[in-house]
Amino acid sequence: MVDILGPSLTVLFIGFNPGTRSGEIGHHFAGRNNRFWTLLRDSGLTPTLLAAEEDARMLDLGFGLTNLVARATPGSNDLRAAEMKEGAEVLRAKIARWRPRFACYLGKGIYRWVAGGPLPFQYGLQDESVVAGVADFLAHSPSGRNAVPYSEKLEVFRRLAEAVAQARSGSR
Repeated sequence: MVDILGPSLTVLFIGFNPGTRSGEIGHHFAGRNNRFWTLLRDSGLTPTLLAAEEDARMLDLGFGLTNLVARATPGSNDLRAAEMKEGAEVLRAKIARWRPRFACYLGKGIYRWVAGGPLPFQYGLQDESVVAGVADFLAHSPSGRNAVPYSEKLEVFRRLAEAVAQARSGSR
């Protein structure tokens, strides 16, 4: 899976790893039950509903896409601890290099690996950052396997949209 990264990113969205379908077609969040693209539209982060095959358009909106682990699997439970530990080191380096305004971790498991262990957390903007100068934002996983109701996921994505709007207007 190819990362979608570039300069001047407002948000870098970070998934656990590509699912099987994403691995097959080579595009992020392509699973039939994955709600990522719908959450972006419904929260106002994107003006229209993008298809996974349009993931490269995210750069035009100031957004990037990457994963904790690049290997595609049916689920994140299929990943080994060693790959997640290595992935966390690589991810911290990507964040430090590209310096998005926000690093949006799409699931608490990702954030725990990158931040270094079990931490107190709340969904939304975090009090501390993994990489200095980059605000950490924790959102629910958009995976269809995540049983959190869509309305709760959307509420957190709307908070991200508000933070993005404030940052872009210079209020942050």
